[in-house]
Amino acid sequence: MQRASLLATSLPALRRGLQLALNAMAAVGVLWIFAIMLLIVADVVGRNFLAAPIIGVAEIAARSVVAIVFLLLPAAALNGTLIRSDFLMRGLQRFSPRSVRLLDSLFALAGAVIFGLVALAAWPDTHDAWVSSEFFGVRGVWTLPTFPFHLLVVLGASVTSLACIFSAVETLLNRPTEEHF
Repeated sequence: MQRASLLATSLPALRRGLQLALNAMAAVGVLWIFAIMLLIVADVVGRNFLAAPIIGVAEIAARSVVAIVFLLLPAAALNGTLIRSDFLMRGLQRFSPRSVRLLDSLFALAGAVIFGLVALAAWPDTHDAWVSSEFFGVRGVWTLPTFPFHLLVVLGASVTSLACIFSAVETLLNRPTEEHF
């Protein structure tokens, strides 16, 4: 019992640290979105008004979308802002708040497993991209290494899995006041 209370008292500090790191990742993702928007606008202006398109914009944008999603996912998982249908949870809340906490924790643990599997599945491609110095683009015209994009998927999925585990533990340990006897 003492271990559980020690864990429950240290959770807020752990959450703040984790939240800070995940918000930093999300901020990088948001800045990346802004940079991609500027690049696309510059390409459109260059293509239509100057007859000088920027080479590689389509490839950069396509690879960036996946990387940005995996930069934003961990903070969303920790904050509980991933998109989901909660009609079952709202209905159960009236009858059994404990069952809602249990289901929330189970969903978070399922998310942890799924994102852990995504990280494991993406790792071989990441390793191969590093070992083979894989690039995308047109050789001799414009190329960009694929390794950083693959690494962001592995990193984002791993950290999202960690955020889901933290959310599950936090949900199980937080007891609403109406449940105290």
